[in-house]
Amino acid sequence: MSTVPFDQMDGQIWFNGEFVPWRDAKVHVLTHGLHYASAVFEGERAYGGEIFKLRAHTDRLIESGRLLGFKIPYSADEIDSACNELLRRQGFADAYVRPIAWRGSEMMGVSAQNNRINVAIAIWQWPSYFNPEQRMKGIRLDMAEYRRPDPRTAPSKAKASGLYMICTISKHAAEAKGYADALMLDWRGHVAEATGANVFFVKDGVIHTPDPDCFLDGITRRTVIDLAKRRGYEVQVRTILPEELESFTECFLCGTAAEVTPVAEIGPYSFTPGDISRQLVADYAAEVQPKRAAAE
Repeated sequence: MSTVPFDQMDGQIWFNGEFVPWRDAKVHVLTHGLHYASAVFEGERAYGGEIFKLRAHTDRLIESGRLLGFKIPYSADEIDSACNELLRRQGFADAYVRPIAWRGSEMMGVSAQNNRINVAIAIWQWPSYFNPEQRMKGIRLDMAEYRRPDPRTAPSKAKASGLYMICTISKHAAEAKGYADALMLDWRGHVAEATGANVFFVKDGVIHTPDPDCFLDGITRRTVIDLAKRRGYEVQVRTILPEELESFTECFLCGTAAEVTPVAEIGPYSFTPGDISRQLVADYAAEVQPKRAAAE
C-alpha cells in the first residue's frame, strides 16, 4: 500500500453531497466528533467494481447514528448512490470504502444538539488487513488488557468511533510485542472478538463463535456463518470461556478488512489452520466476487 499520508492522497471524497478534491476534504479542529467521539462509520470492500453488501452497511450506518442520538441527513439510496459513483470516479475495481458521519463544529461541549450532521465517503485501495504471506500460515494474537464494555454503559450495537479507542490501544500493545492483533474478552470475562474482527473456533468439525450480545454482530460474520451452513458445518453461537481455548484445533478471524484470516496462536494457545478454515477462506473469496448473469 502507498506510504503517502492519507490526507495527501489523490482523487475525490464525497463530502456532504458534493465530490471534492481529496486534499480539500477537511474539518475544523473544534469538530464535536473529534472531541466527544460523536461519530459513526462503516468499512466496506468493493470487488470487481461492486461494493459487497452495500445496503446492509448503509443501513447499519444509519442505525448507528440513531443509536448515538442523531439522524443522518441522507437516505440509504442517496448514500448507496454516492458510494457507487465515487467508486467509479476513483477508477478502482477492488477497493476499501469508508463512509463516516459525525457532529460538526457549530457548538462545543458535551451537549451539541444543534450541530450539523456531516457525512463523507472515501475510497482507496487497501489490501488485506494482515500480511498476505502470514495470513494462510495463521497470524498470532495477544490477549488484550481491555475488555468490551457492558452494553449498559455504551451503545454496543453501533459502529461508533468511540468504541474503537480500546481496540487501538490493544492492537498497538500487541504489535509492540510482535503480535498481529489481540483477542478481547467482554466485561464478564467471556471471549468476545479481536480488535477489528469477529472470531471463530473449530473443534471436532463443529464451528463455535461467541454470541455478539455486547459487541458488533459483523456483516462479514453473518456471511461466514451462512457460508459454513451451506457447506453443512454445524455452527454454535454461544458463550465461550477463555479456558476453552486450549480445546480448539482451528481458529480464524473475519471482517471486512480482515476478510477470513486463520489464526495460529492466541497467547499461550496454538491452532493449526485446517480444512474448515481453508474452505471458508476460499468460499468467502468466491462469495464477494460480483455475480454476473449467466448470459454474460
